Parts: sequence; structure tokens; C-alpha cells
Amino acid sequence: MSDTQQIKLWDLPTRLFHWTLAAAVIAAIVTGHVGGNAIEWHGRLGLLVVGLVVFRLVWGFIGSTYARFATFFPTPAGIRRYLKGQWQGVGHNPLGALSVFALLALTACQVGTGLFANDDIAFQGYLFNLAGKDLSDTLSGIHELCGNLLTGLIVLHVAAIVFYFHMRHHNLVRPMITGKAPAPAGTPDAQGGRLVAFIVALVLALAAVWGASGTWLPAPPPTTSNQDW
Repeated sequence: MSDTQQIKLWDLPTRLFHWTLAAAVIAAIVTGHVGGNAIEWHGRLGLLVVGLVVFRLVWGFIGSTYARFATFFPTPAGIRRYLKGQWQGVGHNPLGALSVFALLALTACQVGTGLFANDDIAFQGYLFNLAGKDLSDTLSGIHELCGNLLTGLIVLHVAAIVFYFHMRHHNLVRPMITGKAPAPAGTPDAQGGRLVAFIVALVLALAAVWGASGTWLPAPPPTTSNQDW
């Protein structure tokens, strides 16, 4: 009798979220540094990330078993057990969970401040008019800081994946592709996260994108020109 078995770990929405967010954040970082005409795509990618973050926050409460925050929320006791080699579980380990929450927090900070930011040249965030220039300048600085921190954390995240693969022979990427992973015998498959939950999370994510787009804001008054004829 085997001591391990394959279980359904990551549901399809979680996997799609993960890879879409990774691609969107990388593309947003690149377009932000390129500037010029690419800055328009930087803003659009920011809206996509807003929707993805909101989707994941909702999915963390109504998604399947191992995607729920309550399943992997890192506690001091859990972290101590993991560092002592006593932690047993599936999905995100306590240190990995810290990375997940940090990535979500920094990503939320990045897109949240970006909605109000400006570059003093041609770009203004979709909600710039709600902030005004002074507050926008402050948020622009925070936006840049969050971007640098997020880039560093992404590099650390990738380094941890490489470390686990080469040093502990634990492939963290494959389960995020296939949805399946080895687990101790008797570990149940992920449950929940059905179609209704997905629709709820998707609708809330789309509502967040619409709100962040600023299309609901009144049009600015037309400018008048006083000229002597």
C-alpha cells in the first residue's frame, strides 16, 4: 500500500488566475519601463490586474478547498513547525503562504495607486480626477515603490521555486499546470468552487474593473479659451 496518492489540488480557476496574473504583471512591468505608446497598454493591463486580484480575493473565500485562505493562512505556530521540519500538509506551506499574501498585497497596492498616478508627461490613471495632482504625485511615488518591491518579490518567488525543485526535488510548477499533486494517503481531493461560485467571483471582478476604469465619472467640463479678436 502506497503512502502517497495523487489528489486534485488546484482548481482550474486558481490555475488560470495564477498564470494570467503572472503574464499580466510581467507585461505591466515591461510596458511601464518602456513608456511611450506602451504606457496605454500599461494602464489596460492594470485594469486586468485589478479584476484578477478581486477575483482571487473572492475565490479565497468561496473557491475550492485548497484555494481558500482559511486552508493555508500562515500562523506563527505553523511557521515554527515548518522551520523545524514538522509541518505536514498539501498546497502552500506556511512560508509559501506568506509569499502568496505578500504578492497579493503588493499587487493590490501597485494597481490601486496606479489608478490615481501620473507620469507628468502624458499618462494619468483612470481615477486621476478623483485625487487631484498633489495626491496623485504622492500616489505615483508609492506606485513606483510598490513596483520595485513587487519585482524583487517575484524574483524571490522564482528563486524559491528553483530551490525546491533542485534541492528538495519538489516540483511546485507541475501542480499549477495539471491541478494534481502527490499527498499523504487519505488526503481528500479539493471540494467546492463550483460554477455558481465562479460566476459570483467573475461578476465581482468585472464590476471592480468597471469601477476602476472611471467610465462612471462625469466628463470634465470643456475648456474655454479667451482670445482677443
